[in-house]
Amino acid sequence: MAVPPALAPFQVPIGPQPPNVAFYSPEPQTLQMKEKVFSLSGDDFSVTTVSGIQVCKVKGKAVSLHDTKKFTDMMNNELFTLKNKTLAIHKSFVGTSPHGHDFEVKGKFSIGTSKSQVLFKNAADGAAIELDVKGDWFDRKASITLGGRPVAEIQRSFANVRQIFGDKQTYFVTVAPNVDLTLIAALCICLDEKENEK
Repeated sequence: MAVPPALAPFQVPIGPQPPNVAFYSPEPQTLQMKEKVFSLSGDDFSVTTVSGIQVCKVKGKAVSLHDTKKFTDMMNNELFTLKNKTLAIHKSFVGTSPHGHDFEVKGKFSIGTSKSQVLFKNAADGAAIELDVKGDWFDRKASITLGGRPVAEIQRSFANVRQIFGDKQTYFVTVAPNVDLTLIAALCICLDEKENEK
């Protein structure tokens, strides 16, 4: 796995979840998102840092009209539910939180790459935030930026035969300091869903 470039910290925390030590780190963090090979729903992910600290849980629903995934903290408290947005021209998603910390991922037309915009009200200062996501699935990577400034870098790893055999992926995501880790995890899953459609 290539070492991603250093990501500068954001002075004001960026993300729809209220700033807290569980989801925002003062240091750059590399998340490892591993799709569980033997999950009953087929879309459960474990989200940890590469040092082994658990960040959140993601559970897919086995029978769902709209591919719903539920994100919880490590105490099983619901953070938000991620769903496909119906009646969207390009593959889009909505994150709905029981606490009002919602966000939207809007797909955009692009040839050879995956492009999306992520819209939410920033929990730290109430600002309207628009992140850009651009993925190149030929190189198995994506970048997330805010006004051109890097927020996170996503890489996919096909590290072992079991992952290839089970068609399960591992994602490595390096996130800038003071950025909502659960939001970045959700964006990885959105990219995975878009790729699975092809």
